[in-house]
Amino acid sequence: MHEVSIASAIVEQAGEMARADGTGDVSSVTVRVGELSGVVPDALRFAFEVVRDGTALAAACLVVEQVPALAWCDRCAEEFAVGMPPFFWCPACDRPSRDLRSGRELEITGVEAAA
Repeated sequence: MHEVSIASAIVEQAGEMARADGTGDVSSVTVRVGELSGVVPDALRFAFEVVRDGTALAAACLVVEQVPALAWCDRCAEEFAVGMPPFFWCPACDRPSRDLRSGRELEITGVEAAA
């Protein structure tokens, strides 16, 4: 379960961000997780709850924003939901596209200080 190492990195980075802002405890951390990132949101939430203990994020919640996988078809000039890589088939013209617009994200987008 690689979500444990990802959750550990989130706790570490969010803690560093909070310290850099002069904040003590953290109430929430928001992350964006792409559909093709290989991360299972529920497993990440569970791992976060385990690894946050004993840190400035001990009472923090993890907010996961799921990002759908979308590709762009140059031929049709259409954005469409994708399946699995390496080829993404345009439903309009039935041709492959390699222009992935979203879906691989894994990033911290917000760290909220505790009141």
